[in-house]
Amino acid sequence: MNKIHHITPEHLGIDYACAIIENGKKLALSEESIGLINKCRDYLDKKIETCTEPLYGITTGFGSLCNISINADDLGRLQKNLVMSHACGVGEHVAPEIVKMMLLLKVQSLSYGNSGVQLSTVQRLIDFFNADVLPVVYQQGSLGASGDLAPLANMCLPLLGLGEVLHEGKIRPAAEVLAEKGWEPLTLKSKEGLALLNGTQFMSAHAVWAIYRAKQLYNNARYVAAMSLDAFDGRIEPFGYEVNAVRHHQGQISVAADMRTILAGSELIAQPKQHVQDPYSFRCIPQVHGAVLDTINYVGSVLENEINSPTDNPTIFPDEDIIVSAGNFHGEPIAMPMDFLAVALTELSNISERRIYKLIGGTRGLPSFLVAKPGLNSGFMIAQYAAAGIVNQSKGLCWPTSCDSIPSSQGQEDHVSMGANSATKLLRVVDNTARVLGIELMTAAQALDFRRPLKSSARIEALHASFRKQVPFIDEDTVMSPLIERSVKFVSSCTF
Repeated sequence: MNKIHHITPEHLGIDYACAIIENGKKLALSEESIGLINKCRDYLDKKIETCTEPLYGITTGFGSLCNISINADDLGRLQKNLVMSHACGVGEHVAPEIVKMMLLLKVQSLSYGNSGVQLSTVQRLIDFFNADVLPVVYQQGSLGASGDLAPLANMCLPLLGLGEVLHEGKIRPAAEVLAEKGWEPLTLKSKEGLALLNGTQFMSAHAVWAIYRAKQLYNNARYVAAMSLDAFDGRIEPFGYEVNAVRHHQGQISVAADMRTILAGSELIAQPKQHVQDPYSFRCIPQVHGAVLDTINYVGSVLENEINSPTDNPTIFPDEDIIVSAGNFHGEPIAMPMDFLAVALTELSNISERRIYKLIGGTRGLPSFLVAKPGLNSGFMIAQYAAAGIVNQSKGLCWPTSCDSIPSSQGQEDHVSMGANSATKLLRVVDNTARVLGIELMTAAQALDFRRPLKSSARIEALHASFRKQVPFIDEDTVMSPLIERSVKFVSSCTF
């Protein structure tokens, strides 16, 4: 496997971006990207020397201070002050893999030659990535509008020998680690602080991991739902081609086809049924899971546009001799989709919890709470409680933060996206969805065992056998939390 990823203007996919980090790849700039970065910086230096008009954030202050001109001798200090003053992150530390994704996406954004940074600045970001020197970044502080100012400032402080980094498992002053690596703190030139701090890399990094994990959870949720359907003695007719194709939604059609394939050959699904209909949580799997799939695909397409774009400000076009201060740092294009994805994943967990409830309900020949001696044993009673509590929390997290805006910078930045909060709560919803699906898998496997000697399909039986190596059949009451944890890990880390 090639252990180096060369940064180029070519399209960077979400799955590949995650693979870069998961596989421990190093970064290097392509010759094309080096040329674009140098061309833009040379253009900007010449423009500053000859231009008599103020250039926002380059020869002026920031935000509502945009009308204050800065002396040429102070342009570098202006950028350092910007980074220091904006490092206002608070709250919990951002997870290391997300910080590493922020570094990757910031390098990608700066590599297009529209940002005016020095080549040495981009290279130092790559040095941090390659050496796993990860800046300490905080979860709170960004409004998701002038980019992710506070978290990106904290991310970039160590470039200047300031702030803290996580390296080799320890949080240490950045200055110490830079000295050990033989890296001199950077001296920023005009525009560079703004290029580093403006941008949507905090939001985007969270969203990339959320989409990546959402795809895996959706994939596994198909199998979990199929096992539940078979264990509940459900009907296959609602998954037929004609009834789903007539509605035209691609996700619905895809889910129905997948369920038919997954359950092909099942003795349980083929046996005569005593009931005419199944509850919605089983019968409407194509409609609900399909809507989730359509949402994942939509949000993924929006996010891939975002991570393949320069999102700082001003944007520089050397060939056109244009420097324009606009709003490409505004997080709204991804804030609303992230809120949408949180809703979709919550619905995936919501319908999952309803299937859990039905499986433990003591109907269709299954024992109450899925234990042989209910009463003496409570079985899966409280596992369903746990799932319900998790779903309730996710529902609360579904309030769209992109609906809110609080003006800042003395009204100059009078509409913000709040997309950073959309991003952090989205990851919490992803985690919650994995937990509920883990509880459903544990419940469905237990119910399936009560259907013996009849068997499910080859695919479901293989999944069941693999799962039983991690989580045993519950014959009598036992401590459930460790088993639930194993089940959640199984759902989150295995590809069914």
